[in-house]
Amino acid sequence: MALPRLIHIIMTGTAMLLAAQAQAQSGAKVDMRRLLNADAEAGQWLSHSRTFDEHYFSPLKKINDGNVGNLGLAWFVDLPTNQNVETTPLMVDGVVYVTLPWSKVMALDAKTGKQLWLHDPKVAGAWNINLCCGVDNRGAAAWNGKIIFGTLDGRLIALDSRTGKQVWSTKSTPDERRYSITGAPRVANGMVFIGSAGGEFDARGYVDAYDAETGKRLWRFWTIPGDPAKGFENKAMEMAATTWKTPGWWTNGGGGTVWDGITYDPATDLVIFGTGNGTPGDSVRRDAGGGDNLFMTSIVAVHAKDGSYAWHYQPTPWETWDYDTVQQLMLMDMQLDGQQRHVVMQASKNGFFYILDAATGKVLSAKPFTDVNWANGVDMQTGRPNVVPEARTNISNQVFNLAPGPAGGHAWQSMSYSPITKLVYIPATTHWQMTGPFDARQKYLAEHPNTPTGFTGRLMAWDPVAQKEVWRSEEFINPTGGVQVTAGALATAGNVVFHGNLPKQEFSAYRATDGKKLWSFGTRTAVLDNPISYEIAGEQYVAVAVGGPMPGGYYAPNGARLLVFKLGGKTVLPELPKFTEAPIAPPPQFADAETVRRGAQVFEAQCQLCHGRNGAARSTFPDLRRSPALHSQELLDNIVLKGIRSEQGMASFRDYLKEGETVALRAYLISVAQAALAPAPGAAPLAPGR
Repeated sequence: MALPRLIHIIMTGTAMLLAAQAQAQSGAKVDMRRLLNADAEAGQWLSHSRTFDEHYFSPLKKINDGNVGNLGLAWFVDLPTNQNVETTPLMVDGVVYVTLPWSKVMALDAKTGKQLWLHDPKVAGAWNINLCCGVDNRGAAAWNGKIIFGTLDGRLIALDSRTGKQVWSTKSTPDERRYSITGAPRVANGMVFIGSAGGEFDARGYVDAYDAETGKRLWRFWTIPGDPAKGFENKAMEMAATTWKTPGWWTNGGGGTVWDGITYDPATDLVIFGTGNGTPGDSVRRDAGGGDNLFMTSIVAVHAKDGSYAWHYQPTPWETWDYDTVQQLMLMDMQLDGQQRHVVMQASKNGFFYILDAATGKVLSAKPFTDVNWANGVDMQTGRPNVVPEARTNISNQVFNLAPGPAGGHAWQSMSYSPITKLVYIPATTHWQMTGPFDARQKYLAEHPNTPTGFTGRLMAWDPVAQKEVWRSEEFINPTGGVQVTAGALATAGNVVFHGNLPKQEFSAYRATDGKKLWSFGTRTAVLDNPISYEIAGEQYVAVAVGGPMPGGYYAPNGARLLVFKLGGKTVLPELPKFTEAPIAPPPQFADAETVRRGAQVFEAQCQLCHGRNGAARSTFPDLRRSPALHSQELLDNIVLKGIRSEQGMASFRDYLKEGETVALRAYLISVAQAALAPAPGAAPLAPGR
């Protein structure tokens, strides 16, 4: 190579690097112009899904189906957690921003991985009592030099993107009920949109808008009507109240939380969001009158300027199977039935792929993309599902092998759309679960050993116009029975789709057109979330945060890391430290059968949501069958009643338990530990009675 040419290359590369460093020093100066023109900055990842349409698509193509086999690890960073990592990073002006469990935020140099800052909002460990499903955080938003995120204890916080110092903080969630924030906020026109979690408890759902510069709340749209005696906030709530037939829903909150799935549509100036399940989850306990129960399990649109109601569509009226609709909502302009349409699409947890008119909410198409047996299709005149009566086992008290089960056909992991292939790539799940009385389920399974049960995941390519599957990846079967089998998807202009999984601990690349697997990398841990792609100094990178359930359970290191790949990367990912899990070694049973059964009831009411059936949680919470507290009533009482492990996330349950119930609880835990250690042939461990 001629010397002048070499000097030119060196100087050009140096100039590009200096320009990137200068951008990083100036902070994440994201505004509406940049967000609307995100494709003009293809090397950035400015928002949770990169663009307002929520396509999770990268226009970069230096990594493509011809060379992706040469992809290697450029750098990695160990993340300070042993909890599940479910975040989608941002990459703005040379800096990667990653949210972590317990609502922490980390900033890293996008080229080298050097840590720039780490912010800890110091959520009290005892707040874990208000969480259903872990201490995760799914991402942040960038706006005008600030990184904005929500916390588990209900704060919305803005940080200086250069220093990680707090700019403002506001309490977003109401104080009187059990709320938390785990989802990523969205930002547009100087407004931050955020909801909350808590539908498993007594929360009343809502979505908020805040001033991105000050944190001042601008409006709130409640998703569930409140106490009629106190008056309704607006006409929408008054209308929704007519769909609750049994008075008193407001005492339980009603549910309908907006814990994910928020989209801003610039074409209509609407905020479109999905809502969660009802409270209680059993439709008969919630509303014996059989009302639709708006706006739970619904897709709702409000006007961004003031939060006023625009439209709604409810995929699952009077829902009872945990089919929330908080999955990602994707915007698109498409030809449908010979007509040009501006639509919003969702691969719903209930197994149907919906296409709605984005301006009116009218359902245009609804086809199953996975196994579905709770409904025989959707009536396209009314938009209502044709529910199979037998699926409502809470009414019939019979056994039904439900599909999808409560894990759903598609959960929070985001799908991706390629404008090149015109396909949607769905992290899809097949989940069969027996519903009905516990004893009847066990009898049915014993008599029908070939009945499908459990979880199977895959990456699926779906044609949204033809409403049919085009290809699917190999299947991921989770032997532990966990609900998170597949990760989010990223499609790129290089004709590649990136996708990870939990059971095989792989991060893989598939050819976008036909699904051929082109490359795979062993992550040594689960992949649960969405990758992104960005460009620095002319070089394309692919980044994914990893970390999930591992052998060894809650106390084991789970390999939580940010992995960043490039062509020709040579970094070697080290093995995880060796870990030996505590054995299941219960003491002799000290109580009679009635005490054990009473303990089972206490466990189901107070402990099962976090610690899993029979106390056998594996990652987010400790496996109680292995706890030393089984050997000591004093230790159990110190943990459960006195809260000696509050800062580790185990709050005191003194206010929730009666005299003597911890004794019964210990007896029950000893019984399930003994059953797990030496189960009788063909018998299942004693489970909580219903």
